[in-house]
Amino acid sequence: MKFNHIYQGLISGTEKLALVGLGYVGMPIAVEFAKHIKVIGFDINETRINEYANGIDATNEVGDAIKDANVEFTADPARLKEACFIVVAVPTPVNDDNSPDLRPVKGASRTVGQHLAPGSIVVFESTVYPGVTEDVCVPIIEQESGLKCGVDWKIGYSPERINPGDRVHTLTTIRKVVSGMDEEAAMEIKKVYDIVIKAGTFSISNIKTAEAVKVVENSQRDINIAFMNEIAIICDKLNIDTDEVLAGMNTKWNALGFKPGLVGGHCIGVDPYYLTNVSEKLGYHSQIILNGRKVNDSMGAFVADAAIKEMIEAGMAPKKATVVIMGLTFKENCPDTRNSKVIDIINRLKEYEIEPVVTDSWADADVARREYGVELTAWEEVPKADCVIVSVGHNEYRSMSMMQLKELFKPELPDAEKVIVDVKSLYRMDELKASGMRFWRL
Repeated sequence: MKFNHIYQGLISGTEKLALVGLGYVGMPIAVEFAKHIKVIGFDINETRINEYANGIDATNEVGDAIKDANVEFTADPARLKEACFIVVAVPTPVNDDNSPDLRPVKGASRTVGQHLAPGSIVVFESTVYPGVTEDVCVPIIEQESGLKCGVDWKIGYSPERINPGDRVHTLTTIRKVVSGMDEEAAMEIKKVYDIVIKAGTFSISNIKTAEAVKVVENSQRDINIAFMNEIAIICDKLNIDTDEVLAGMNTKWNALGFKPGLVGGHCIGVDPYYLTNVSEKLGYHSQIILNGRKVNDSMGAFVADAAIKEMIEAGMAPKKATVVIMGLTFKENCPDTRNSKVIDIINRLKEYEIEPVVTDSWADADVARREYGVELTAWEEVPKADCVIVSVGHNEYRSMSMMQLKELFKPELPDAEKVIVDVKSLYRMDELKASGMRFWRL
């Protein structure tokens, strides 16, 4: 069976592309492709489908563009039969023991297999450890479809690189890694992605190597941030400012520009575990990657402990203090709360019998309640504080003046007893010192 007709069929309008999974990754892909070809957008979440169909983008990844998107949104998996090119972009989280949770990708494979048309190409974008696409997904699709991979249909892999909330590095401007099970599939997959990727595609010789590209690129980032977090811990013990140290270091041409912080989200805080899991199955135990993960996973507790120390030194009883946390999402200017490490700050404070007030206008209150048991407080209802922890660098927090920050505290508190914890180093050191407030930053 020939597969080199797919690109031409999509361009001419006689064929359709389908997206399976319409979250932060899948939905922008569907919307972008729909500017050029016919697209079916499938998701099992009917509420999400209805929102998209009504022009509502809860992910905020494409905004108002969703209203004009020419995507056929559906929760009916039978519609996948209409497509000759299927892109799977479902999440790949980890279990409580940090082992890969492949249930979403296995479920998507079953759905695709049950509705796969002969002559199609299936491309997975979900982040997985090397070998999952061919060793886990292909057998499921073959079993459900009764079609033989390489004969009746073909498989490929192109790791997603979308950065939630980033308006500069978007789908079309990030170079796309592509791969296929053989040369014919690889060429056709490359041509299809070249329809939308302005930055161009980068071909990888085989699927397993392309899978490794994704987990390695995020693991190296995780390790570099872990080093910065260790530096922050050391600087704290030395009583010197981490941000000033890094500013000086970054004047050298070969400095990498990483900063300390809370490492959460759907990629950097998760992907290293996929890499170390397959490594351990092969008999090699990570010496660096898991230690980096250990450091990064400890930072929420480190921040909370610092806040407790500052409150005690300010003369207050932390149990009786009103602590306000500004920000719950895993990164700034983005509604994504997946794997947010702010919850580690919250949980650590609760160990001290402190129930912090959490506010974040970007985050979905229902998701915060369901996923973390956190009741978000609207900004206008936030009580006056003894301690404010600015945990996420949303623009509205970053732009606040010292006077506006002071207004967040109880008016009867002397400035020296107002404790502000600046996790992201949003505010200038000279302004913090001049404010007279007691401050700490990572």
